[in-house]
Amino acid sequence: MLARCAALAACSVVWLACGGTENAPSGAPGLAGGASGPVTAAPEQPTSPDPAAPATPGTSETPSAAEAPGALPLAPGEPDSSEQSGAERADASAPGAAGGPAVSEEPLPPGELEPVTLWIAGDSTVANGQTPCPRGWGGAFAPLFNDLVNVVNSAAGGRSVHTWLYNVQTVMGDDGECLLDRDASGEPTLQPRWQAMLDGMKAGDYLFVQFGINDGDRTCDRHVGIPAFETALEMMARAAQERGAFPIFLTPVSMVACNGTTARGSRGEFVPATLRAGEAAGATVIDLHERSVALYQELGFCPIPGGDVSAETGGPVGDFFCDDHTHFSNVGAARMAELVSAALVEQGIPLAAYLR
Repeated sequence: MLARCAALAACSVVWLACGGTENAPSGAPGLAGGASGPVTAAPEQPTSPDPAAPATPGTSETPSAAEAPGALPLAPGEPDSSEQSGAERADASAPGAAGGPAVSEEPLPPGELEPVTLWIAGDSTVANGQTPCPRGWGGAFAPLFNDLVNVVNSAAGGRSVHTWLYNVQTVMGDDGECLLDRDASGEPTLQPRWQAMLDGMKAGDYLFVQFGINDGDRTCDRHVGIPAFETALEMMARAAQERGAFPIFLTPVSMVACNGTTARGSRGEFVPATLRAGEAAGATVIDLHERSVALYQELGFCPIPGGDVSAETGGPVGDFFCDDHTHFSNVGAARMAELVSAALVEQGIPLAAYLR
């Protein structure tokens, strides 16, 4: 009997030393060794605005025959067209800076990636374009990804964000914005491309949006004021988020413009407007404007031979651009697509896991 009691006491000591009933099962959620899943947080957005400078004549695109898609009415506003040297802007790759790393969902391991669709809205600098030119960076984007990514590029030449989204009239209203065609209930009628995105977008997809080149037009149907521009981008981001997709804004890619031997920016107030819209909507922003200016500087494009780009321009500048200072050749489009893919990696955007 005494021997049995001693054995029981020894067992109790060992059990207590191991934690007794205070040790929960190792599989309990939220505890050490327990199950846990990726946590999604709203992307951290840049706030530093660009000083403005006068818009440069001839920077708008020529409208193409293809029409584009849309959604909800937008607020009035007037553009403040201005420019800024690339050297004056913040480092786009710095955490918390314009275009810096965004806080987003935790990427899946390579073997667990799910198929996604990458939807693209934009103008001719993004569009698939024509052969041999002009070509947009969106047309050179798909080859950079693995087979799990389906790229649907609905960018269209000559579009502002409004003419891409809606059916826009050539008449300007009292609020300074171009009038929109509306249905019987008073809602703006949408372009087919936007409606197709709204119908097809699903959880896990990505929506890329780049506008701000044609929006500064002073006349209708392309004119979009700054407040209305921001409202349109925010609406697009929230439409994506409601469907479980991830919106990514891109500041408008710069044309090649020089101050002597220094490349400078060219998209004025639409650059900081894109940054503000991203912050307001919780969308990731890639500062393609800043990145493109830096690339032109790195490639030594300034000063431009002959003062501006034309069909006769030769050398590296002529190889990069089509026949003006805005539109890209196959070479330029591919380099811009690489800039965007590099931003995915540098900013920690989970879509980078799908790059080849």
